[in-house]
Amino acid sequence: MDVHRQDAKEGSREAYLVFRRSGNPPHLYPMKKRGPWTTLSERLAYETPWISVAHHEVIDPGGKQGVYGVVHFKNIAVGVIPLDHELNTWIVGQYRYPLEAYSWEMPEGGGSRHVPALDSAQRELREEAGIEATRWTEILQMDLSNSASDEQAVIFVAQGLSFHEPEPDHDEELEQRKLPFEELYQMVLRGEVRDSLTVAAVLKVKLMLLEGKLEQTR
Repeated sequence: MDVHRQDAKEGSREAYLVFRRSGNPPHLYPMKKRGPWTTLSERLAYETPWISVAHHEVIDPGGKQGVYGVVHFKNIAVGVIPLDHELNTWIVGQYRYPLEAYSWEMPEGGGSRHVPALDSAQRELREEAGIEATRWTEILQMDLSNSASDEQAVIFVAQGLSFHEPEPDHDEELEQRKLPFEELYQMVLRGEVRDSLTVAAVLKVKLMLLEGKLEQTR
């Protein structure tokens, strides 16, 4: 197959790639640039209420033609480290289906891209841990698995806590555990907590505490 660029007609800002296969007439594809990548075509391959997977025909930065699968997350991820005035925190345990393993994590979940991340974080903390808070601090924004997906995360610290009955979703079977934040930090260092959002959040909170950037409040 012969591939080369053909400029569009005068007055047009688009350009095209011309594909010639033996015995067939040329076919034009509009080019879309993504940094050093060129997207030749996109099609939806799979979709659920939570994600969609797109199949892209591309030319890579080295000039070779190939394919790229992109996973789009319809929600953002939110996570919360709750801290009381004695620097205790709360984590939840649940079985994670894709990993076929049990996981201890901070309260976390998904929130609509059309709703402020703080609203979604407050809801998740109330549902999973039964905790409400009067003081919220955003501490991290993250891109997750950025070689294959556009999933983003926003993480908060919650302080000034009050306690209620948890209200987990129908598909969640959760355990809850209260422990000193320092113990959770050591669990992260030992590799006993592997959830990426929790690991990043715990390390950031530990640094903020050491630098005096996170006040202890009742």
